[in-house]
Amino acid sequence: MPERKTLERAARDKRKGKSASTQAGEFVREEIEHVREGKHGVRSTKQAIAIGLSKARRAGVALPAPKKASAATKRKAAQDSRAAGDGHAKSTTRARSTTTALKRESAKPASRSALSRHASSSAAKRSAAARSAAAKKGAATKGAAGRSAAAKKAARTRAANRASHAHH
Repeated sequence: MPERKTLERAARDKRKGKSASTQAGEFVREEIEHVREGKHGVRSTKQAIAIGLSKARRAGVALPAPKKASAATKRKAAQDSRAAGDGHAKSTTRARSTTTALKRESAKPASRSALSRHASSSAAKRSAAARSAAAKKGAATKGAAGRSAAAKKAARTRAANRASHAHH
């Protein structure tokens, strides 16, 4: 069961009219935290994210499976979404064995560097048009103050990068 604060954050996102993936992001964040805290490990960064998304669907976030997903993934997503409404308890034996198995795995995939690698490789798989559209959408929903802050931060980053490159 996800922590109360995660459910509350997701509910707040929903009230604000944010997208399902934003709501689901809270569950993914919780999962990454759990792995970092050592509650259990994961085989890969992808697995940590998948567990988070599964929890989100089970908590009632209306998150459909990606169009390009495999049949098994789509089935699992549908099953998770159904489980949100059926209210039956999960078998304790099964839950315990899952946790025990995950405890044998590593916490490394939830490290900053691993997440950064995953984000970069995921972004690289997307087309330039998709990346550009995401950036445009981000800018459009930010508002003037947010855009200004983002621009200032970008300028600072550029300046810092220039300085560090000059030394090498």
